[in-house]
Amino acid sequence: MSHAHGFRADPRTGPRADLVAALRAADPEDPTLCEGWRARHLAAHVVLRERRPWSVAVGAVRGQDPTADLAATATDAAGYARLVDQVEQGPSRLSPLEWVPAANLMEFVVHAEDVRRGDGPPAQPRELPERLQVGLWRSVRAMASLRYRRAAARGGVGLVLVSPTARAVLARGPRSAVLSGTPTELALWITGRERASLAQVTGPDDAVAAFLAAV
Repeated sequence: MSHAHGFRADPRTGPRADLVAALRAADPEDPTLCEGWRARHLAAHVVLRERRPWSVAVGAVRGQDPTADLAATATDAAGYARLVDQVEQGPSRLSPLEWVPAANLMEFVVHAEDVRRGDGPPAQPRELPERLQVGLWRSVRAMASLRYRRAAARGGVGLVLVSPTARAVLARGPRSAVLSGTPTELALWITGRERASLAQVTGPDDAVAAFLAAV
């Protein structure tokens, strides 16, 4: 818990600071891995998620897009800087997202890469500190199990998740596909960003084909 509280107490370090740095290094109109979103849209999404989550639900009912509306205030450098400042400041202490800091770990890591990799995978991916890799692995393993265990079973194959320091058998079968990479690359792959991820699916050809077809 000490690591989580440290992340919560000091927004100048850790995943939030990394996301903010990525956003500040980008222009408002730079592409991201989120289809249809520029850097300003992603920043607006984070602010709404933390400060006005109800506005997204209300907007859907009314046929409005609060993300687009907020992003429209950040088309110039000054407006974009103000929006990124709000990302850095984070939610109030009363926000549920402040009570469970680990809920932000995958969100911030993935969104930082959404900005950095808008034009494709980097030549030299960044490495997270070990303590964050451990936390991200836990989140990746849980999400991968939810997303792929049944899919692998439908395809009649096993699935093994592998990082440089950990391994998890998500589904058992007569032959298995192996999804491997660093926690960051795995996080990108399992959240639908396969084209920008350096994670790999290996194993017998028929197992790999069956797994990919099932997902």
